[in-house]
Amino acid sequence: MLLEVVLTVAESKRLIAKGVAAHPLVRRALKDGMVIIARGSTNGYIAEEILGGPIDKPGFLTGRTLPRGHAPRKRKSEPIGEMVLKRGKVIEDMSLSDAVTDLQAGDVFMKGANALDYAANLAGILVGHSEGGTIGAALPTLIARKAHLIVPVGLEKLVASDLAAASDLITEESGGSASVPALWVISNATIVTEIEAVAILAGVECVHLASGGIGGAEGSVRLLVSGDEEGIGHARALFESVGGEEPYPI
Repeated sequence: MLLEVVLTVAESKRLIAKGVAAHPLVRRALKDGMVIIARGSTNGYIAEEILGGPIDKPGFLTGRTLPRGHAPRKRKSEPIGEMVLKRGKVIEDMSLSDAVTDLQAGDVFMKGANALDYAANLAGILVGHSEGGTIGAALPTLIARKAHLIVPVGLEKLVASDLAAASDLITEESGGSASVPALWVISNATIVTEIEAVAILAGVECVHLASGGIGGAEGSVRLLVSGDEEGIGHARALFESVGGEEPYPI
């Protein structure tokens, strides 16, 4: 059986969040270890799914991409730092550096991405901080401690260019200009898109069929799901559960 669905960007973020929260690596770390959720738009939805309630998602942002000429509005609340959970409980006022220092094998660190080469299993992260930002602070320890890096990223972030070549071009041609962010290409992560989320939550196969739209469907993805009657039923209920998700608040 086949099922086709169009998901807006916000619906995709909610779907990915549900998939990440149900991921076996995350479930195990929430039970027995530590989970660090770095700030980001999709990760705000993940925090909500894990905590079971809403957070101030705009306060959980770090960098952001806005339409050209769009001036961001003044924040209505204080920024929220990275979220750290030990055995499923939020640890208040724990800095990112202290949390990373405590990472052990099997723990999970979540960081979103700005670019995706799905076929090559590569994610690209724009870095404007002179010392590597969040990923620069965490990645060496993640690798050394054998912790898991999970990158939740929507299929809207698919790019046509070679990520490594684009990163090299920035390095070679930017002339050290701070106005051009670096592109950190990640190859050793567990990438979770809508495809993986559907497989985790409904047990069916999913194909990215098309993208885009108008009237609020800009950036949307069209997915084609295949499976038996039971699996398609689970997928249909899953899509209904994320349907109508409000656009990300700015």
